[in-house]
Amino acid sequence: MEVTWDPHTRVREKPRERTDPAFRLLYEDEHIIVVDKAAFVLTVPTLEGETDTLVQRIGRYLGKGGPDRRVTVVQRLDRGTSGVMIFAITEEAATELIDQFKRHAPSREYVALVAGVVKDDRGTIASRLATNKGLSRYSTNDEDGERAVTHYEVEERFPDVTRVRVALETGRRNQIRVHFAEAGHPVLGDVRYRPELARHPRWRSRRQALHAAVLGFVHPVTRQRMRFESPLPPEFGAFKAGERKPLR
Repeated sequence: MEVTWDPHTRVREKPRERTDPAFRLLYEDEHIIVVDKAAFVLTVPTLEGETDTLVQRIGRYLGKGGPDRRVTVVQRLDRGTSGVMIFAITEEAATELIDQFKRHAPSREYVALVAGVVKDDRGTIASRLATNKGLSRYSTNDEDGERAVTHYEVEERFPDVTRVRVALETGRRNQIRVHFAEAGHPVLGDVRYRPELARHPRWRSRRQALHAAVLGFVHPVTRQRMRFESPLPPEFGAFKAGERKPLR
């Protein structure tokens, strides 16, 4: 994998001294660390108090660099979602990155396999999201709900599954999963949102078919524009190109 940033600078993925199945290191400097998160890995502990999370693993990795290197979470991915993430490791970087994500400034692209055939080649789903007592998210007419905007473009249509590329205008918890489930096209493997439609005999993984493929942001200290990409995991190849329906 190659990591690029604007205007014309290119560096290769930073090698690690040892591998960790929870993440792959993409980039590291004195202020930030960018990783490719594996599926089935929690970003941070939940109410159950898990002790094996991505932020803790990165903290152990960074511990080799000195006691002052602390990990600050500035974004999250669901346990069942894989892909590119950034963490701050200085207070200066944390303050700036938290502000960027609060303003929805970073560019975030996801690839998802969703149930059924999405008819429109591209579109936008917008709603306000609320949370029920079971911590599931749903769209509401209540003005107190969080504004959520999801842009999508169809990449491939298969007989009963569609691969979409999603660009987030906002980054709410479970936003992509909720929006596509409410549109009748839940993410394959999703056990929370429309699970009865999210099952598919060809999708045998226990994860949901959602991958954070691209993350772009402004470096919090150098102010360089940076962009990181992650290839699709192998399980996304369960649907072959030869089966696809042509884009209209």
